[in-house]
Amino acid sequence: MHGTTTRPGAARRDSRGPGTGTAVRTRPRTPRTPQQQFAELLLAVLSGQRPAHSMLNLMFRDAYDQLVDLAPRTPFRTRGPRPVVRHCRGFSPRPGVIEACAGIGAGEQVRAMAYRLEQSPDRRWRCTALELGGERAPARV
Repeated sequence: MHGTTTRPGAARRDSRGPGTGTAVRTRPRTPRTPQQQFAELLLAVLSGQRPAHSMLNLMFRDAYDQLVDLAPRTPFRTRGPRPVVRHCRGFSPRPGVIEACAGIGAGEQVRAMAYRLEQSPDRRWRCTALELGGERAPARV
């Protein structure tokens, strides 16, 4: 079988020969929910991979202030395996609001992250609150 890959999740190519077909996914990709997308963005900031200001348009002021206080400590930065979002769950207490939590894992270590998303009039989701492992950023005076 020339041009066929059998690894799970690998792209499969047209069997007419190299360069004649286009890559086709063997498994359809599940669309990510707003809370999953946001968990990945937050993790990138809290692990030092992205700057905090990259979240400016995705957060309301109080939540952004919390992130700015937490980010310099890079609470999810590790020396070993790169941290990943292991699971993410959300609950909608009313339309346009998602209360979410995510488990962040790096090797054997797992930490929690909780946040609230609200849909603005422009239909974009923005974060209004953020907590990490039960601790909040210190209140600004």
